[in-house]
Amino acid sequence: MPESQQLPEFELDGRFERTSARPLAYGFLGLLAAFILFQGISTVVTLVFLLSANVSLTDLLGNMEQVLTDHAASILIANTIGQFFGLLIPALLITRFHSSNWKSYLRLRSVDGKILALSIVALFALIPVVQWFGVISDGLPWPDSIRSFEKSQMDLIERILTQDFSLLFTISMLALTPAICEEILFRGYFQRQAERSQGILWGILLSGIVFGLYHMRLTQAIPLSMLGVFMAYLTWRTNSILPAMLVHLANNSFAAILGKFASKDGSTIDLETFEIPLTIVIPAALLLAGVLILLHRLSAAEAGSEIIEPTDT
Repeated sequence: MPESQQLPEFELDGRFERTSARPLAYGFLGLLAAFILFQGISTVVTLVFLLSANVSLTDLLGNMEQVLTDHAASILIANTIGQFFGLLIPALLITRFHSSNWKSYLRLRSVDGKILALSIVALFALIPVVQWFGVISDGLPWPDSIRSFEKSQMDLIERILTQDFSLLFTISMLALTPAICEEILFRGYFQRQAERSQGILWGILLSGIVFGLYHMRLTQAIPLSMLGVFMAYLTWRTNSILPAMLVHLANNSFAAILGKFASKDGSTIDLETFEIPLTIVIPAALLLAGVLILLHRLSAAEAGSEIIEPTDT
């Protein structure tokens, strides 16, 4: 199996490194454990908030949609608590079982401001391309059960965005929190494990695809995976998780702002069916390619010998 060489700045001296299990196995087990913890903690905290607000179980079960709408702030806060204690903290703890130098293992290092700026430019060039593929994916003959499940998800998100929350609160809950927690788990821990087992290329692809599937929206798994692969590439090429965090923050903030301002005048924007013409998609794809080439060269020049190409072992 191809394995990427490790950067010289950290040691593989953790307890998990003394076993014969492959890093990818630990990676998937870590994702599964984090997912279960996140769902469990979020659900328990939500129930505590609702019961403390004198919401009876009868009301919750009988009129769940209205209860969730009336207590949208509690839902968002519970989700944030779940992400920090179910995704972020477990990822940090698991990493310590691989290396004592967990910051380097997770690629928590600063990068040049030019790289961060180019990452944002690349994101906004990527958005029309992702949107185009998203419309195609949404148009596939998905089963009614999947359509119904995803509609309930989107209805809840729409109710939350139409609440009279401050923009700072909305972005903090829906953009900043996942930008930190999800990136540490996916681009920090899981991608490192996948790279060690399968090499750089498959590490990037696996990180992106698993990220797309993690959101449990099969009709949008392709565009979400494309975004995930883009952030995984940034993480490897820059040897830093910060560009991916910034891109994640910008992408979610853009969606939150768009949804919030659209709801103010009573209109709705269905991004999944909003078609972007090829006259925009093609130039955006060309711009994306150019920016990625520039970013690739700039990142390689900055990293120098820190980034070590994979070798077959």
